[in-house]
Amino acid sequence: MKINYGNRIFGLDIMRATAILMVVFSHVLWILPIRKNLVSEVLSLSGLLGVEIFFVLSGFLIGRIIFNSFVNGKFTIKEVCYFWIRRWFRTLPNYYLILLVNIGLALYFKTSLPKNIVSYFFFLQNFTTEMPDFFSESWSLPIEEFAYIIGPLFLYVIMFFKFPIKRVHLFGIVTLFIIVCFMVTKIFYNINNEVKDIFFWNVNLKMVTIYRIDSIYYGVLAAWVSILKPRFWIRHRHLSFLLAVFILATLNVVIPAHKIFIDNYSFFWDVLYLPINSLVIIMCLPLLSSIKTAPKIFLIPITYISVVSYSIYLLHYTFVLQLFEYFFPMKGLVGVQLYTYLFIYLILTFICSYLLYRFYEKPFMDLRDKPLFLKWLRKIKCNNK
Repeated sequence: MKINYGNRIFGLDIMRATAILMVVFSHVLWILPIRKNLVSEVLSLSGLLGVEIFFVLSGFLIGRIIFNSFVNGKFTIKEVCYFWIRRWFRTLPNYYLILLVNIGLALYFKTSLPKNIVSYFFFLQNFTTEMPDFFSESWSLPIEEFAYIIGPLFLYVIMFFKFPIKRVHLFGIVTLFIIVCFMVTKIFYNINNEVKDIFFWNVNLKMVTIYRIDSIYYGVLAAWVSILKPRFWIRHRHLSFLLAVFILATLNVVIPAHKIFIDNYSFFWDVLYLPINSLVIIMCLPLLSSIKTAPKIFLIPITYISVVSYSIYLLHYTFVLQLFEYFFPMKGLVGVQLYTYLFIYLILTFICSYLLYRFYEKPFMDLRDKPLFLKWLRKIKCNNK
């Protein structure tokens, strides 16, 4: 697999690789019988934080793309559609393939499919209601897909109102408005739902699309600040990163240690906890986005994990782990046997993810730069002159 390292920002690859490893390690608890203690609490939260990193990073990257298009062009509906098509060629092929594979496996093993299985094809499986158990890791995809649609569409529509505001500022105002709107949905959730437990919170708020769109737009906000105030963005990058580490430690270590749980602090968990995590991740971006490259001993493995992270995310749990456990049950394994089981599972995950990326995901992404789409892009530019 050839990777063009010159076109990549190593610091962002660090974020992406860290995020996927955190998600994978959170499912290590499914294999290893770790005692209920502070370490296991932190490990269980690592999956949550890993997905939040993906959300913010995704927003940061698409935010820069949308900003440049919105500010420097006429931002026609054709440009909006072109943005969507490029994103969909990145996300949809893998998603639909693994969705169909999971449906096929469910039918083969004669396990029941959810009643709303059709909703998975339209990213509606967790739009307003609890995330089903089937293909559970897919919960984050609807949040990303709707975020891709809402922001550009809102920016396109708002131009018809001819506000006397420069586009560079209008972009920030719209981004903040979207964040506030989805913060409000979390407040409504807190008001209208009885406090139960963290598991109820996990599937009824954390994994529900209408409460989570803002997590992407914190990244978009970071992109806007980095473009508008580049000197400020870079000047305080080290202090910002150190402060982020301190806050992150407080959130995810001190809070569990002091038993600040949802039954007594529901407003904090429902409304504040996830946005604070997003803001902390933003604070890491100035430093990490400034790291362009690294020695090959670090560059190659981290970049590889980053590149195949989407495939790892879709394959590692429902497909690899559960199939592996079905054919080779871990029951009765102890000590070295259990750690060998874990090692083989991780190797299988990375091999399957590489194959999916190399022979399916990447060919679809490469279609975006084929003459058909490049010709359409040129036509868009000509029509805008």
